[in-house]
Amino acid sequence: MVRTYRDYAIVLRTHKLGEADRIITVLSRNYGQIRAVGKGVRRTKSKLGARLEPFSVIDFQAYRGRNLDTFTQVEPIAEYGRQIAADYELYTAATVMVEAAEKLTVEGASSPAHFNLLRGALHALAHRRLPRELVMNSYLLRGLALSGWAPSCWDCAICGAPGPGEAFSTTAGGVVCGNCRPPASVSLEPEEVALAAALLTGNWQEALKSQSPARSKIGGLVAAYAQWHLERRLKSLAVLERGI
Repeated sequence: MVRTYRDYAIVLRTHKLGEADRIITVLSRNYGQIRAVGKGVRRTKSKLGARLEPFSVIDFQAYRGRNLDTFTQVEPIAEYGRQIAADYELYTAATVMVEAAEKLTVEGASSPAHFNLLRGALHALAHRRLPRELVMNSYLLRGLALSGWAPSCWDCAICGAPGPGEAFSTTAGGVVCGNCRPPASVSLEPEEVALAAALLTGNWQEALKSQSPARSKIGGLVAAYAQWHLERRLKSLAVLERGI
């Protein structure tokens, strides 16, 4: 078996290993999630460490190990971390996205669509081209869709009646009509349904027409839907909510 391999990846998170190393979790384009050791990256003079910060896009080479792989070469493609970390709101939104990416992907499974989606979302945040809450919620909806959990954001999720629906039900699969509306569903205005649909499809022209109350309401529903299907709470969302 070939012991070395090369790919593009996005750094999701890091944690300490020993006195000078770190374990780096990345989302690669062709190999899915990878957990690999960055040797000596915590040393002051390490060039490798600066290239393995969260939110960075890298071109890397790694060596396959018995338990963990090891990075042997890393070249920066886009160092979004510096731009994002300079703004607390951008940083918290990006943290939610990379945490979700880690839960939506697995080791060893090629994930080019997830890789491209996350890279595009981080690029939009870093360059402040779109409101951060729209970028984050669109990423969550589209990431869930790639993993097979696409919500209905226009037609009724239960009977398929043409939208716009009247309410949103996390357990029913998204937007529902008045006839199918289950208990505990949340009423929606037509403009709120339009926003949800725009975020799912990446229709930024439509999404940018939305107002702050609608964005906040849909953001709450997206968070609930994501955590319901992931079957665990996104810890980063708690930090984001405290900062609102």
